[in-house]
Amino acid sequence: MRERGPMRRGRAVAAVAAVLAVTAGTIAVTQLGGSGGGTEPAGAKNTGLPPATAPVERGDLHDSAQADGTLGYDRQRKINAAAAGTLTWTPRTGSTIERNERLYEVDGRAVRLMYGSGPMYRTLKAGDEGRDVEQLERNLAALGYTGFTPDTEYTELTAAAVKRWQKAHGGKQTGTVGPQDIAFAPGKVRIKGVAAAVGDLAQPGAPLLTTTGSERIVTFELDVAESRLAKAGTEVDVDLPDGTSAPGTVSSVGRTAKPGKDPQDTSPKVTLTVSFDQPDEVGGFDQSPVTVNLTGETRKNVLTVPVNALLALPGGGFGVEVVRNGAAREVKVELGMFAEGRVEVSGGGLSEGMKVGVPKI
Repeated sequence: MRERGPMRRGRAVAAVAAVLAVTAGTIAVTQLGGSGGGTEPAGAKNTGLPPATAPVERGDLHDSAQADGTLGYDRQRKINAAAAGTLTWTPRTGSTIERNERLYEVDGRAVRLMYGSGPMYRTLKAGDEGRDVEQLERNLAALGYTGFTPDTEYTELTAAAVKRWQKAHGGKQTGTVGPQDIAFAPGKVRIKGVAAAVGDLAQPGAPLLTTTGSERIVTFELDVAESRLAKAGTEVDVDLPDGTSAPGTVSSVGRTAKPGKDPQDTSPKVTLTVSFDQPDEVGGFDQSPVTVNLTGETRKNVLTVPVNALLALPGGGFGVEVVRNGAAREVKVELGMFAEGRVEVSGGGLSEGMKVGVPKI
């Protein structure tokens, strides 16, 4: 069974842990058969060579990680009743509402969805000006009700277009439109929940619907210390519940660090959001668990050795035991990035293909 948890660095975490162990002296030179004062098992021959070797490799090193995430939808918001009356129709949970379609009905009068970032907070009429006017006009034009210039002025031409829209839906042709007629949202919405039933009395400001955007997203938590792996714009792969994977990009990173959902883990975390490259092709139930695969820094064309090849040198720092022509010698090295069970090394005259000592497996 695959380990589940808020963050799994895999072998990269093991690499860092190994360095801490080296620093604490739990991995000694004598483990590799060096010249320290270790005692060998009875019958073993002390050749001065390590029990096994591994090659120095040259290539790219990728700092990667995995995080548990939750599949959901973007832009959750609430829609409240705009007028008093009896609720006569509500949408089905999970349905999608597009421009000009009904969100709900009160006393048989439909409140329809229009696209816009600002709220519908007043009744618009000829002579009014503002951003909400422009939002309305752009929606009317998109629906084919034209004859005016979409701008911030509600003119008689706008009122005439509104009357044609009202006639098409069987309503009174007043030429005015307000919150009892339309509600704005940034785009088409998905109905996440319905807070009232048909037949209930609606009151202005009372919650009716919880909606989300229609695009699938993933949210996940990351330790603050690991946040360098996932900045806005970082490309990721998401393992989905059906066994497939989908590419995406970190679209937002929370600005506030707070304890995660796991009560046993008190380290501060930030919440991140992933947007999929092709959200319409992503399936799965809302709130399903997924795995986010992160690739952080990449070090190109570097020399690396296995983490367990590192030695804690008596004078401080780290080294490796180079084995050549039946002899072993310790060389001091500078450490770089840890990832994939290996560590970037430089110095000591190391080159690709050299053999370094490692513990016998």
